[in-house]
Amino acid sequence: MSRKIGIVGSGLIGRSWAMLFAGVGYQVVIYDIEAKQIESALVDIEQQLKSLEKNGLLRGKLNSSQQFACIKGTNKLEEAVRDAVLVQECVPENLELKRKVWKGVDDIAEPSTIFSSSTSTFLPSLFSDHLKNKKNIVVSHPVNPPYYVPLVEIIPAPWTDPAVAKKTRAIMEEIGQTPVSLSKEVPGFVVNRLQYALLNETWNLVADGVLDVKDIDKVMSDGLGMRYAFLGPLETTHLNAEGFVDYCDKYANTIYSVSKDFKPLQKWEGPQVGEIAKQLENMVPKDKLQERRNWRDLALTKLSQLKKSLQ
Repeated sequence: MSRKIGIVGSGLIGRSWAMLFAGVGYQVVIYDIEAKQIESALVDIEQQLKSLEKNGLLRGKLNSSQQFACIKGTNKLEEAVRDAVLVQECVPENLELKRKVWKGVDDIAEPSTIFSSSTSTFLPSLFSDHLKNKKNIVVSHPVNPPYYVPLVEIIPAPWTDPAVAKKTRAIMEEIGQTPVSLSKEVPGFVVNRLQYALLNETWNLVADGVLDVKDIDKVMSDGLGMRYAFLGPLETTHLNAEGFVDYCDKYANTIYSVSKDFKPLQKWEGPQVGEIAKQLENMVPKDKLQERRNWRDLALTKLSQLKKSLQ
């Protein structure tokens, strides 16, 4: 069986995928049209792997040097795609670009190669209907940053071979991710549908002056998020009563009553955008964003390690 993975696109998501696949010994070839982009990506990946190893946070079965030896770059699409067991596309969220990229991959790939997109926006049917190997298409949507957050949503197109989705899930499990398999396409997939519901109510509560930005974020970071890091919302309800049936008996009317008070859908525009941005920039100035991202990634890694130790 082939142990080669093609990565199309050398940005932050492509680099994370390369590190994850290399962690268990896949031979990874990263493609980008710009040679300088490839060079920059490889330097960054090597630095990340060494830093992770130094801090005891490296994932996978191999040391950092062994992992980096599994990764190479190319500006020839054929070198990344030929004989790959899976091609992971990580190009910008532009539908025409994705259609063009997948047509290029389709012209080269073996009939058995899995076509896996990292898109967080587009249904797989929108960029695969013109492919001869469209039965091999799936979306494998990671949560950013994918090296530190293991969830991957696997979404088939209407014409995807179920065996392809199943094999993709097995590969994601092999590299240490946590896949969930959708039975069909839905706009926004699941992560974003849940995230947008939360964000929309957050927007309304800030607009109504119920809480400021700093305090409403604490509701998640020091409240709901603490338990949701270990339990999903449904298991939480199950534990918060004498089982789920008891929870529904006790709280169904309250949930319905409060939910009827939710406002109609609002578009994220107008003066409130500036006001929220101002409060966020007081919390994290724009010149400190990368520093805060680094802290976030370290915190996520330590949380993952804690979760593994508790399993």
